[in-house]
Amino acid sequence: MTDTASLWTLFVSSFLAATLLPGGSEAVLFGVLKLHPHQLWAALAVATLGNTLGGLSSYLLGRLVPQKTEMKGLARVQQYGAPVLLLSWVPIIGDPLCVAAGWLRLNPWLCLLCIAAGKLARYWVIAVLTV
Repeated sequence: MTDTASLWTLFVSSFLAATLLPGGSEAVLFGVLKLHPHQLWAALAVATLGNTLGGLSSYLLGRLVPQKTEMKGLARVQQYGAPVLLLSWVPIIGDPLCVAAGWLRLNPWLCLLCIAAGKLARYWVIAVLTV
């Protein structure tokens, strides 16, 4: 697989894994780095961008849900605010955290920063363990 095709596959996998759809972009990142270790920084950037955009799509879905509807798990997001999105990479809880942040209309720029930082940290650990 070419470098470009690998990075596109990583982007799509990372994006989908951060939505409500199941997926594991970590394995794709591992594979890309094993096949193309010279693409470390590009792979980190692409995986982080895709996963962050996927998290933001969940945030936007939350903004679309009418606030008349009560959502579960809001207490933690209300208590900690946008920094709780540093955990948006965690399986099972990450997607609902992003949706809840959108529903609560938390600052989108701060949410973007926290989502991206958490996702980058996770991918960085995977990359360091792989290369």
